[in-house]
Amino acid sequence: MKVEGELKRTPLYDIHLESGGRMVPFAGYSLPVSYSGIIEEHLSVRQRGGLFDVSHMGRIEVMGDRAAEYLDYITVNDVSRIKVGQAQYSAMLNENGGIIDDILIYRNRDSYLIVINAANYKKDLDWMQMHLRGGASLKDVTAQIAQVALQGPASQEILSHLTDIDLENVRYYCFTTGEISGVECLVARTGYTGEDGFELYIPEKEAARLWRELIEAGTEKGILPCGLGCRDTLRLEMRFCLYGNDMDETTTPLEAGLKWITKMDKGEFIGREALVDQVKTGVKRRLLGFVMEGRGIPRPGYPVFCDNVEVSKVASGTSSPSLKKGIGTAYLPVDCGGVGTRVEIEIRNRREPGVVEKPPFYKKASHR
Repeated sequence: MKVEGELKRTPLYDIHLESGGRMVPFAGYSLPVSYSGIIEEHLSVRQRGGLFDVSHMGRIEVMGDRAAEYLDYITVNDVSRIKVGQAQYSAMLNENGGIIDDILIYRNRDSYLIVINAANYKKDLDWMQMHLRGGASLKDVTAQIAQVALQGPASQEILSHLTDIDLENVRYYCFTTGEISGVECLVARTGYTGEDGFELYIPEKEAARLWRELIEAGTEKGILPCGLGCRDTLRLEMRFCLYGNDMDETTTPLEAGLKWITKMDKGEFIGREALVDQVKTGVKRRLLGFVMEGRGIPRPGYPVFCDNVEVSKVASGTSSPSLKKGIGTAYLPVDCGGVGTRVEIEIRNRREPGVVEKPPFYKKASHR
C-alpha cells in the first residue's frame, strides 16, 4: 500500500509575536536552540511554564481493522493494553534487537497516532511501510498537524484560559479532544520534561495563532518560549533517553533501560528472537546515569573510566541548571557495578570523578 500524504518542510512562519519586550517567532518546522537563553528557559519550565514548538516531530496515522495487530508486530510494548484516550511509550526494533526509534502511540477510537523522532522520519516511515500488513494502512499527517508542548507546574492554569476542556480529568499519558480558542485539537498530558504539562496537536493553519495566544495567556505566570537546548537539559535531568545519544540501532532496549516497555510475553514482534538470545546469554552492558562530584561538565563522546580502565564514552552529558552539577549517561559493563559505582570522565585530558546514581537526577518534578 502507498502511504498517503507527503511531508513538506515549510519555511519559518512569517509571524513574530511580542512577548516581554522580545519578538518571539513561531518556528514551524525549525526549533531554535534557545530564544532567551538555555538556563533561563530551563528554570522557567521547572518553576512556572514553557512553550515548545515541536512540529518537527513526525506524525503518522495507522488505520484499519488490523491496525493494532500490525503495531503489536512492529513495536515492543503491548498495544492491546492501550485504551481509547490513552498514550503509550514504545519502540521499534530491527531484526537484531537494535532500536530503530522510540515512539509515542495515541489510541483514537478508529485509528492510532504515532509520533516519531524528526531525525528518523524517513527511516521510520520506510520501515513501517516495509512491514505493513493487510488490514492496516498508513497516512502521513506531519505537514497537516502542528505539535506544541506546554510544560511546567503552571501549564494547566495557563491552558484553562483558552479552553473549557476539563483538564483536571486528563490524567498522565491520557488525552482528549476539544476546542482550544475555537480550534479542535488533541490535548494530551504527555511531555519530555518531567514536569506536568500538555502536548497539543493543532491544525497546521491555526498553529501560529494558538502559539501567540498561549504565550499571551501565560504572560502573568512568566511563561517563556523554549528551544532545543533546554529541552535537552530538562529531559536529561529526568534521565529520559534521547535517540542518537542514549540509544540507536546498535543498542537493545534491555541494554538501554527500557525493559519495562518490552513485553516479551505478548507474542511475536520484530527483534524478539534477538532479545530472547540476549536474555539467555545475559546483558553485557547497561545504560546508567552518573553525577559529577566536581565542577567538570561531561559532554557526549568523552571517555569514561572504571577501575582505571576506559570502558565507555559519555552518551549524553550536560551541566544541570537545576542541580548545578554535571550529569550524564554512559553504557557501562555489567561487571563495573550499578548505583554507587565510582567512575571518571576524561575532560580536557584530565580525569574528573563521578558516581552512578539512581534516576531521575532531578526529583522535584511536577508531572502527575
